[in-house]
Amino acid sequence: MPVVPVYDAVILAGGRSSRLGGSPKALLRTGGRTLLETTLDAVAGARRVAVVGPGSLLPLLEDASRETVLVREEPVFGGPAAAVAAGLEALPASGDWTLVLACDMPRIASAAGVLLDAAGSDDSDGDSTLLALDADGRSQPLAGLYRTADLRQAVLGHAPGGLTNMSMKALLARVQWRGVDVPPMSTADVDTWADARILGVSTDGTALTASSSEAKEH
Repeated sequence: MPVVPVYDAVILAGGRSSRLGGSPKALLRTGGRTLLETTLDAVAGARRVAVVGPGSLLPLLEDASRETVLVREEPVFGGPAAAVAAGLEALPASGDWTLVLACDMPRIASAAGVLLDAAGSDDSDGDSTLLALDADGRSQPLAGLYRTADLRQAVLGHAPGGLTNMSMKALLARVQWRGVDVPPMSTADVDTWADARILGVSTDGTALTASSSEAKEH
């Protein structure tokens, strides 16, 4: 049986949500819980968690059962690389692993479990960062279990402000990683209201209904 490694977590929860008309993704709901709470559940085994997002999310963190901090990237809306850097900075540098998740994937718990199991298996490559691979074989850097030292080195390799609007692909250009197949739809994210309907997500907990054409397109 895999031995789940000790890990910290960074959750990205502060994007613009422009294609959702500005509705904060972290506060969308599924199964009676917000997407941020759902993502926090997915990292229930983490020692420490840094949530990167606005101050309005603080009430959702008050009942967290482990050390959880809320931070903000600089500049605000500076992109995923800047947000990851802010989350890392808020965590002590002692952990070997850091699980990085965006908060807009309502089924992420199963993917997170697979990544953690892969890191703890006997045949794992212990030196590699692990990125989730979706059903199409695409790597998902915002669903990844990172070697903390490698991720910190990638962040420190850029001058202050150099991470603004940088893609995760660019940030990870020199990071050694391997892909891990995860369950279908476990990394599906909510970018549009069509996505929300397909994934059973809404603003008030009442699931929207996906049309058959939307489901086929997704």
